[in-house]
Amino acid sequence: MSHLLNPRTYCGSLRQLGLWLLLVAPVGMLAGSASALFLWALDAVTRVRFDHGWLLWLLPVAGGCLAWVYQRHGKSSDRGNNLLIDEIHQPGGGVPARIVPLVLGATLVTHLLGGSAGREGTAVQMGGGIASAFARLARIPAQHLRLLLMAGVAAGFGSVFGTPLAGAVFAMEVLTIGRIQYEMLIPCLLAALIGDLTCAAWGIHHTGYLIAAHLAPTGFTFGHLNLLLLAKAAVAGAAFGLCARGFVELTHGADTVLRRWSGPFWLRPVLGGAAVIGLTYALGTREYLGLGTLAEHPGDVTLFSAFQPGGAATFSWGWKLLFTALTLGAGFKGGEVTPLFFVGATLGNTLAGPLGMPTDLCAGLGLIAVFGGASNTPLACTLMGVELFGSEHAVLFAVACFTSYYFSGHAGIYSAQRIGTRKHGAGPVEVTLAEAQKMRPHY
Repeated sequence: MSHLLNPRTYCGSLRQLGLWLLLVAPVGMLAGSASALFLWALDAVTRVRFDHGWLLWLLPVAGGCLAWVYQRHGKSSDRGNNLLIDEIHQPGGGVPARIVPLVLGATLVTHLLGGSAGREGTAVQMGGGIASAFARLARIPAQHLRLLLMAGVAAGFGSVFGTPLAGAVFAMEVLTIGRIQYEMLIPCLLAALIGDLTCAAWGIHHTGYLIAAHLAPTGFTFGHLNLLLLAKAAVAGAAFGLCARGFVELTHGADTVLRRWSGPFWLRPVLGGAAVIGLTYALGTREYLGLGTLAEHPGDVTLFSAFQPGGAATFSWGWKLLFTALTLGAGFKGGEVTPLFFVGATLGNTLAGPLGMPTDLCAGLGLIAVFGGASNTPLACTLMGVELFGSEHAVLFAVACFTSYYFSGHAGIYSAQRIGTRKHGAGPVEVTLAEAQKMRPHY
């Protein structure tokens, strides 16, 4: 018992906490400020696009210009989130500071001209770039670089969505499938909290979500759990996982086909941009452009309308999936998360009727579970559900996210992720998803 009363036992822990705070606080504040600027600018360019519909015609031209800029000045920045994951696993050439202005500018151009992309990729890359630049400027010892990069990822993700708990766990979970880097829990949590508080201090308010359904434990119950509803959440989760895998395969397929057809590197986004324009006019609607969170015209399908009965068409999720796969497969910058929120929520809207579930509940499950399957981060997405919707349906969030994770297979939007534990079957581990795809059908 004497060691429990020894002040040295606690002084060492306090020193470690103090060191972590000194290291991650600047990263969190800078990443949160960058997210605030990004979210403000993103809203502004979206409204400009609504007011000037002709801007869509510039998407192919801008795509070619952005490809040239990245080719000429981007260097390794073009690898985006995969560069961050590789640098965290094994620090090498570092994350160039230029990634911050490049991805910020390229994402805003993509959204200004109607590309279907998200915002998580930009926030995470800015957080990682800021962390790397801070380490160089402050001459932080190399042994702390991994910590700072993970803190930058946590702060970027947590601040851009207003979900610091999910941001902290995402930074630890996204690196290796089936394993979580718990040794970085406190630094990641500190960075995510500071980033989120900083973003809020700049006056940025995240749009809230609401699941109004309150379900009494009736029917087949065990304790306070409705077993039938749990089974329905698992069925929906399987559909969400298959959808996530479809998105990954289609995005990679679009990338491969456009590279094969394009020839010069700058022609790939030109062809992809032209395909987005053609698809827009073929469908006669612009509701699948951009983030999908704001309605350009009354009655448009949005991420938020999906929570209402009749708020999405039967195949709204499929069209958004296709638009996003074409945009990102062509090389435009942004991210996958918010479009995947749209895809998941609208697919949940479609599944609610056949499954006999409340529309808002099934849409909420889809919002988090499709991303959970596509990113292989089911725990982070379960926590995101709690932060976005409240804790009442936390068990259902977990069932949907973990089932989606299983059914999405060994595929993911981050090809640099390593397989630490296989989801099913036998085969080598500690290979990246990109390497696993070459070993098919074993994966």
